Amino acid sequence: MSINGLILRNLKKNVKNYYLYVFALVFSAALYFAFVTLQYDPAMDELKGSMKGAAAIRTASILLIAIVTVFILYANAIFIKRRSKEIGLLQLIGLTKGQIFKLLSAENLLLYFGSLVIGLFVGFAASRLVTMILFKITGVGAVASLYFSSQALLQTLIVFTIIYGCILAVNGLFLKRQNILSLFRVTGTREEKGRRISIWEIFIGLLGILFIAAGYFISSKLFGGDFTSMNELFAAMAFILASVIIGTYLFYKGSVRFLFHLVRKRKNGYLHVKDVLSLSSIMFRMKSNALMLTVITTLSALAIGLLSLSYISYYSAEKSAQQQVPNDFVVPNDQEATKLKQAFDAENITYEEKRIEVIQAVVNTSDILSTTLDETTFDADKMQMPIISDKSVKGMNLSPDDTLFSGYVDMLSKVMPLEDSGSIELLGKTETIPQNYIGLERDFLLPYTFTSGGLPTAVVDDTVFNRLKQDADPSLQYGTSLYIGLDVTDESQLDKASDVFSQGSYNPAFGTELSQSQTAEIQKQNMGLMMFIVGFLGLTFLVTSGCILYFKQMDESEEERGSYTILRKLGFTPGDLVQGIRMKQFFSFGIPLLIGLLHSYFAVQSGWFFFGGELWTPMLIVMLLYTVLYSVFGILSVLYSKKVIKDAL
Repeated sequence: MSINGLILRNLKKNVKNYYLYVFALVFSAALYFAFVTLQYDPAMDELKGSMKGAAAIRTASILLIAIVTVFILYANAIFIKRRSKEIGLLQLIGLTKGQIFKLLSAENLLLYFGSLVIGLFVGFAASRLVTMILFKITGVGAVASLYFSSQALLQTLIVFTIIYGCILAVNGLFLKRQNILSLFRVTGTREEKGRRISIWEIFIGLLGILFIAAGYFISSKLFGGDFTSMNELFAAMAFILASVIIGTYLFYKGSVRFLFHLVRKRKNGYLHVKDVLSLSSIMFRMKSNALMLTVITTLSALAIGLLSLSYISYYSAEKSAQQQVPNDFVVPNDQEATKLKQAFDAENITYEEKRIEVIQAVVNTSDILSTTLDETTFDADKMQMPIISDKSVKGMNLSPDDTLFSGYVDMLSKVMPLEDSGSIELLGKTETIPQNYIGLERDFLLPYTFTSGGLPTAVVDDTVFNRLKQDADPSLQYGTSLYIGLDVTDESQLDKASDVFSQGSYNPAFGTELSQSQTAEIQKQNMGLMMFIVGFLGLTFLVTSGCILYFKQMDESEEERGSYTILRKLGFTPGDLVQGIRMKQFFSFGIPLLIGLLHSYFAVQSGWFFFGGELWTPMLIVMLLYTVLYSVFGILSVLYSKKVIKDAL
């Protein structure tokens, strides 16, 4: 048989084992080509101005290259290991290592670039869908059209050709290091399964659990006031990162075997076939794959955490906009207010006007404020805050001795929590007015431009307000002391009012924080782009890591083919074997997934308030979606193992 015939025959023989590898190659190429196409798509021009969309997509494509490269090289290493006996036989019949290298390279060439071509077609067809998803998430009104970029095609071909060169280098190095005898032993090399668990392994197992628990505990205390300096805060973050990663490695290295050993001990040696196929296998397999599982778990937690945080910001956009702009529209002065009201009247838009006189004053909050970080820029003795009269707030009537705070962003409330009551001092230019602090309400009465980015507004009795007004320090006052807000009374007219507002030439004295809907739209655009990028990178990593675990299970199923035959001869039914396989795959895929979800939960829980006001709904949606997609690979592994069992019997 000629070399060409041998190439085609081997390719035909092995292609049934490569279908998921081909799928992952097609998926990776398609996603990368679609990403790169976005960089050159003219429809992205609307995103490039305000969000630097092209730069963000370019950065994501670089990370995508790293993920795809590691996956392809790892998958190639698994498959060349599975073909080691075949390579040894080819050497026995007289083929040189150079000829075998050419044979493998030719097979890989056909498989790799065939998948790449398919991926390019899929990526081109899906590029419009990807653009539509991006525009939908970010709220951009541009029309997504099918766009082909020769630059994107050339860039994709160059990247994947370089990856193919890396595959050739890895294969060549593998062949160079192996002799005929070692090639026949590659797939047979495994950890001894009869060895009893040692004291050292028990110690490693307990240490892994302790490290992870310590990381979780410090994470829960991160912004709770236990760390009073930036150095302590960064040291705590470094400790969390190190302890969780090291603990995860030790968990796979010893904890899994130790815990399963306790389960087996409770059974007093009476094991069902499902225990033999699941517990016994997992106890030893996870130890040998500890490094790979640690990387997969850590990156899974990172992907879930980042996607959860970006979705929290996206999900909380409207609530954040209400905090930044309490009314539908804000205008800086009477002149601009008159212009906007006339425009609304011309369009028969009904509205309500809110006018609040504001003065800035220094407030001594040392008795009620707990500053958790020593390096904070806010001085509790001299905190500048906006002061308004209780007459400006509907239904509020305070005594001359009482002060109420209203509106305090979650981020600052975690770093600088307020007591429920206490004493404060309102400092004018010459006069100090002692007051009783009576609590904090959540309603935001003034926009961020008046509150130094989220500090509470102090509401006082009207007589106290007038005293402070007469004694106000001019150096603390902003360009205007009057807050004017307009609320559209009929929500069905809000979109029409937004159009009227955007068409007017109003003085942007407060930057973009003039319209509540515009503020929400800007945040959705910024966080939507981040969520889009993190989501697609996370999806790529999910597919590649799921494929890697699937390949490992394929490899293990082939190695255990003989065990299935023996167990069947001992009287176990095919149903018993399948039940054991299901349990095994549940642990193989479930343990890394569960640990990754726990890591991401504690990471998100420690600092979610920096990103928005909602936690559980967006985080649970992300975790549920990730779990469902990840479970697909576990189901595929069970189906493949069932096929191996059927063939073995």
